[in-house]
Amino acid sequence: MRHLHRSPTPFIWYELMTSDHEAAFAFYSQVFGWSVSKSPLGSHEYLIANAGPYAVGGMMTIPEEAGDGGMQPCWSSYLGVDDVEATCAQVADAGGKVLCAPADIPAVGRFAVLADPDGAMFIVMKPTSTEPLPTIPENTPGVVGWRELHAANGDRALAWYTEQFAWTQAGGVDMGPLGTYHLFAAGREAVGGMMTKMPEAPAPFWTFYFNVDGLDAAVARVRTAGGKVQVEAHEVPGPMWIAYVADPQGAVFGMVAQRR
Repeated sequence: MRHLHRSPTPFIWYELMTSDHEAAFAFYSQVFGWSVSKSPLGSHEYLIANAGPYAVGGMMTIPEEAGDGGMQPCWSSYLGVDDVEATCAQVADAGGKVLCAPADIPAVGRFAVLADPDGAMFIVMKPTSTEPLPTIPENTPGVVGWRELHAANGDRALAWYTEQFAWTQAGGVDMGPLGTYHLFAAGREAVGGMMTKMPEAPAPFWTFYFNVDGLDAAVARVRTAGGKVQVEAHEVPGPMWIAYVADPQGAVFGMVAQRR
């Protein structure tokens, strides 16, 4: 299949859908020191979180109809594409699904909600703005530093995403009985990993790790702010330190640091 994208598709935005976006922001600002700015539409229903000068992502309360449909609080990512309709067609042809048909957000961009063949959800968008993405220094605290797919089958997922979005494999780590942890790049450097999900995970999903200066202090802030630690701090190849946590509304995310 011919790629729609001549260059690797970048991650351009992150979004928290939650049961109470203002309460969620209070938690994350305590953990990461985020500040808030108004959305381009001036809506109080959509909060933009900032780590220093860098916009991290948006937060909004789950719409009533989505909540009635069973949607739970979660973080998701946006991939920047040149043509939303063509990307939807390509993904559908390759076994994925279009969960929300292309639509416009005035003054922001055109988007669609998609899922890979195993059901992991992501969003694609063609932004209205043609300004290039800001270059954020590596390991900047409070921004997403790693993206991770827990797939039904890590090997198969890697092949699918590299075909759809011109990503490349950037090495791997043998996890024994758990299989290979595949690193992938959306450009020159590895930006995330893919692995076969744990058997207890009910369905495939994407998760995101935010940079912090020191992991133990960040984990303590999570607990103080009312969050829960799901996987305690541990060292991973790099070397880096990671932990896996949940906010008070139940959305899960990771934290990554160069030191414990």
